[in-house]
Amino acid sequence: MSNSYDSAFVNIQRLAKKHWASKGVACPRLRLHKIDYRSHMMRTILGRYTVQDAVLSSIRLSHITGVIHFAAYKSIEESTQKPLDYYQNNLAGLIDLLVVLGDFGIQNFVFSSSATVYGSVLSKGCKPVREEQLIHHEAEAVSHDVDGQATTAAVPGATGLTSPYGRTKYFSEAVLADVALADPTWRITALRYFNPVGCEPSGRLGEDPRQKPTNLFPVVSQVLKGDRPSLDIFGTDWDTCDGTAVRDYIHVVDLARGHLAALAAAGSRPAEHAFRAYNLGTGEGSTVAQVVSCMEKAASRSVPVRQTGRRTGDVGFCVAATERAERELGWKTRLTLDDCAADTWRCIRSPVEHTA
Repeated sequence: MSNSYDSAFVNIQRLAKKHWASKGVACPRLRLHKIDYRSHMMRTILGRYTVQDAVLSSIRLSHITGVIHFAAYKSIEESTQKPLDYYQNNLAGLIDLLVVLGDFGIQNFVFSSSATVYGSVLSKGCKPVREEQLIHHEAEAVSHDVDGQATTAAVPGATGLTSPYGRTKYFSEAVLADVALADPTWRITALRYFNPVGCEPSGRLGEDPRQKPTNLFPVVSQVLKGDRPSLDIFGTDWDTCDGTAVRDYIHVVDLARGHLAALAAAGSRPAEHAFRAYNLGTGEGSTVAQVVSCMEKAASRSVPVRQTGRRTGDVGFCVAATERAERELGWKTRLTLDDCAADTWRCIRSPVEHTA
């Protein structure tokens, strides 16, 4: 695993067993297959969950009811240094995976997308961004606002995508939208993450990457652990309440619930929505300074900061409009920024030993 450890799977198993035991039910078997998802071994693994149709032997029926695709590189900075790695893994790998899944009749597909696909839309003001502001086909152009009134969205396409990472997410969505348009028996859901943060509340499962983190919460965590001397705050002159940038921070537990809701709702979606995008965020923004304050409160210690200039491509405000997900998925967030900070600090105080 390129950016995680086997201990993550071990702790998922422990938490799953605890969850099912509390319900008096045996835990389903969890399996970890350590392979490159682009390899031919994928067909072998999927074949283990497949049977031949009793009537038409040429048709294979899979016991797999859906796939959630997370396997992508995600560092904006690294993507500018290694663009071909990002296009090969994030985009070419996705295409190969779709071909394999199609061959096995697995057509309920949830894709890990990102708010970065909105590009220049994010620089046009301080209003939450709506899914209709980034579409791939004219069929998506008519949607409904919070009151159920029909609205017309922008024309297909995006501008202002400032990194290879962002472009791989946009192009991946475009590929998925094309697949669904050509074959509406697919149900493809693109979940546009805003800023996932926090840890599983027990403290046993948190963000612990192999690679050098660049996101706010893991960097603050490293400062609190003494692994970094200070936190760099990029830009203190944004048009916000304290001059630091505003982001929509969503707890990873709420994010996980969003994936379950997407899988469950896909089967009842009409053919004209064979491809559908949803924002996963809270609908509320917090500044970098407010995040630091929350972490200081949770840890009862200060976080040294260093104020620096804005980074190229940064925006001052990025918050999700969440009405579509609430209306169509029956999902909304439950946890707060204080919950994110408290759970992160609990995870810091409960370090997990790594296995390879």
